[in-house]
Amino acid sequence: MTNEALQNTIASWFENKLEANLVFSTEGSQFLNVEIDTGHLHELMSFLKVDKDMQFDYLFCLTGVDWNPELGVIYHLESTSFRHQLVVRVKISNRENPEIDSVQDLWATANFHEREVFDFFGITFNNHPKMKRLFLTDDWEGYPLRKDYVDEVNMITK
Repeated sequence: MTNEALQNTIASWFENKLEANLVFSTEGSQFLNVEIDTGHLHELMSFLKVDKDMQFDYLFCLTGVDWNPELGVIYHLESTSFRHQLVVRVKISNRENPEIDSVQDLWATANFHEREVFDFFGITFNNHPKMKRLFLTDDWEGYPLRKDYVDEVNMITK
């Protein structure tokens, strides 16, 4: 499926594109990029997985981003049946209590990816079965991949 066909299909799922803050682009990427409001993420991801023309059955990358001031999560999906790929991006404006719905119920591989993002960015994934730190100790303070993270002991300065 072409990027244009992917875009048209996804747009047809949301009657009110403004409410979902649906934005499409291919700038800087060969893949279609879809940005969506956090409140519609799980709905979009469910459609992408189960739709007979989409069948995005492989979540091959999920990562956190600090765009300062927003935090974000980026999902890279592929259909192993149709060989098309898609990038889904979500921005979270609440840095103090960043939350987003988990997609672990759709792709089991998201389990550890979401825990890693929680560990390093502090983004909580709602409905995740085991939302706790994966790499850092439970008493670790802060989130080391955020741009505002300060570690006076281990920081390397020029």
